[in-house]
Amino acid sequence: MKNRIVGFDLARAYAIFGMFIVNFNTVFGSHTATTGLNGFLNLFNGRSSSTFVILAGMGVALMTNRDQYSALEKSVLRRKVVARSWFLFVLGLLLYSWWPADILHFYGGYMHIVALVLFVPKRVYLWVAGAVIAVFHGLFFLIPFDAGWDSTTLQYTDFWTIRGFLRNTLYNGWNPISPWLAYFLLGMWLGRLNWQQGRVRAWVFGVGAVVFGLVSAGQHWAGQQPLNPNLKLFLTANYLPPFLPFLLSTMGFALMLLLVCFEIGICFANTALMRALTATGQMTLTHYVAHLTLGIGLFWAITGHAYTGTMNEQAPESAGLVLGFSAVFFVLSVVFSLVWNRRFRHGPLETLMRTVTG
Repeated sequence: MKNRIVGFDLARAYAIFGMFIVNFNTVFGSHTATTGLNGFLNLFNGRSSSTFVILAGMGVALMTNRDQYSALEKSVLRRKVVARSWFLFVLGLLLYSWWPADILHFYGGYMHIVALVLFVPKRVYLWVAGAVIAVFHGLFFLIPFDAGWDSTTLQYTDFWTIRGFLRNTLYNGWNPISPWLAYFLLGMWLGRLNWQQGRVRAWVFGVGAVVFGLVSAGQHWAGQQPLNPNLKLFLTANYLPPFLPFLLSTMGFALMLLLVCFEIGICFANTALMRALTATGQMTLTHYVAHLTLGIGLFWAITGHAYTGTMNEQAPESAGLVLGFSAVFFVLSVVFSLVWNRRFRHGPLETLMRTVTG
């Protein structure tokens, strides 16, 4: 088991646990609270899903990271990435009818676009990421960001129309291509680095810490000042809309997390717990779908708090209950991963995707 794989799969395990907390809290808890345990749960908003997308980009980069490929080999790899992008896109649309905040169909969009730039110099990924972020901020002045949204239920009212679908997917959905593709491209760039070099790891961590620290301090300051409302929104917005400070903060956090997980992987690669968490990180697609179907169903059955696909319809459950359920469901996911991994190389949905896409 390679150290780099251990570390990155550990980061994936963290990201899926964070998504458990975010999604269970969004549906059953208080997703707007800023203090106490409720506020702590909401700290995971954006940081888990953005880390998830960055790791997906790293996975594609590591899959295509040889020094030399023939034209035929490049064509085969592009077709594989495109095929997987369509698999995720279709799976995500099927899931959307149950879970309107689905991220998988957006993943399909990221991967389809990235297939066009698989083998360019890695600096191009950062330039394109910057361009994608700039496009989003330009669109913000042209298209109202709340177009299509019902703010009381967090439902997107015209998703199943051509105009609404394109607007949601490209600009103002939960994880739209502009600007969320930038996370995937950052992951592609990170996947091209030589993570075995200590100075590279130190540099990545240092950049992440500086960016995260500066932006977080600026956001805290802005939240305490009587600023112009539009400026305050730009500086302090969390997830929706995904303005530049939010993007930089979550990117910085992800860089730090990756390095911490990498070092932990080096130190504890052969422990039983690390093997279990690594197996969990290798099945994030399975666990993502499972927590939104089986997990939500179990929470509903245990508490009687019905899930209807819309938000804010019932009084929120306590933050302790949401966190406890998320932790227990994660532990069960880890146990399942470990047992499954003893007999099969890939998770259930990961195996299906590989079977369908080659």
